[in-house]
Amino acid sequence: MEATEGWMVARPKHGSTSHLDNAANQWLSALVHRINQQEEEPDVFPPPGLKEISSLASWTVSTAKPGNGVAALRSPDLAHFWQSDGPQPHLLSIHFFKLVSIVHIRLFLDFENDESYTPTKIQFLAGMSVHDIQEFAELSVSEPQGWYEVSFDNVGRVDPEDGSDEEDPRKDVDWSRRPVLRAFLIQVRILENHQNGKDTHLRAVQLFARDDSEIHRRPANEAKTALPVRTAPQLAAKRKQQNNIKTASWMMEPDLR
Repeated sequence: MEATEGWMVARPKHGSTSHLDNAANQWLSALVHRINQQEEEPDVFPPPGLKEISSLASWTVSTAKPGNGVAALRSPDLAHFWQSDGPQPHLLSIHFFKLVSIVHIRLFLDFENDESYTPTKIQFLAGMSVHDIQEFAELSVSEPQGWYEVSFDNVGRVDPEDGSDEEDPRKDVDWSRRPVLRAFLIQVRILENHQNGKDTHLRAVQLFARDDSEIHRRPANEAKTALPVRTAPQLAAKRKQQNNIKTASWMMEPDLR
């Protein structure tokens, strides 16, 4: 130890400098990576033309561990999840109180944290009730990480002029050209997990409909309090309507004496 201006400085032992340099380089690399991730443009969801309707439904699950039920699945925090507690298949039923038109569904899977609880095969069914639901999509994944979209290929044909671009997924999509799934009930069936796991984890499911208000919405730069433009003839006609009192014949100018 060496005293320098009132501070005690510990000199590194011989041979430990390279170890400290490696640790510092790793720390700097992690810091730069974190900064680069923060500087990336965040995905805006839902995109223009969509609105989430998940909150309009009643959610039920076949089984659940205490504290990991529907409330955890519906939480906006992706650290929370639904954990089943029973035999497969594990069912998530989403009941709407009126007939809805769904154009997009996505779910969040996290193999890094869930491991054997992560689904590998999921079926999606829809209908008016549990008595007439039919399968419209199936998702098979391996070690998934992030958001996954449910295919609507069996719902209807996708218009090739919908404006989507596979090379640039952030490009705006014309959702009015996408197939529409009309149903009261959406059911998610988890059939298999990684490593033959028994119970499952599901962190989020979101359903979206078209947002027709976006189509008719005013431009953002247009002032909401803008007054209508009136031409000179319109103003003259309005003044004439306001001053429509005629002068009586007996009314004369006062005569001062």
